Amino acid sequence: MPSYSIYFAGELFSAKHLYGNVLLAEEIYRLSQGRFVSVVPQNLEQRETTAHSIRDQDIRTCLSCDVGLFHYDGPELDSGTVVEFLFAKFADIPSVLLRTDFRKGGDQGGDPWNLMTSFFPRTEVITLDAMSIYKEAFAENSAPAHQLLESQAGSAACDTMTKVIARKVVPALERVLAMPPILAREKAAAVYEWLAVMPGFQGDAADNQAFVLEQLRHKLNRELL
Repeated sequence: MPSYSIYFAGELFSAKHLYGNVLLAEEIYRLSQGRFVSVVPQNLEQRETTAHSIRDQDIRTCLSCDVGLFHYDGPELDSGTVVEFLFAKFADIPSVLLRTDFRKGGDQGGDPWNLMTSFFPRTEVITLDAMSIYKEAFAENSAPAHQLLESQAGSAACDTMTKVIARKVVPALERVLAMPPILAREKAAAVYEWLAVMPGFQGDAADNQAFVLEQLRHKLNRELL
């Protein structure tokens, strides 16, 4: 069975973000038996370089991946994650939007965020209440029968919560991969040539175009487009 790379997008600004990203990425890999391999941008960041270079690296990595997982948590969506999601949609990359935050927001009756980032094709939305999942697992693990300390019960609850989320994400990734492309094959080269220019990548224009068109060839060869 072939494996697919996931662009694992989301907040990476605190210890909790970093730790949570790694745990979920590893659980997705384990649950899918290696079918889905996450590329986590926090492992790509080069803090000694420029902001422009960091942005370019993230966009290039997003383009190079087979599918995207975009974390839509927080009272306001992380702006960088939203940009990356839209870039994935420009490139017709199958995508999953994941929200585990129980708080509501936005200006619509459906997805709990701004309507301008909803309704895109070849995309699936998962909304979960991570707090409720955690509380239920904590109560179970702190029951007398388990004989766990509170800290141990909390750790076990976090492990359960991560597994529950992964069990929702993996089937959703399979479903979006099965969705037919929106971008017609005969138009794909022109679109990807534009994507090589539109972001204003640093460096040689010919090299940038060659990189982006190589990602297109990869996607065409794997029938992702």
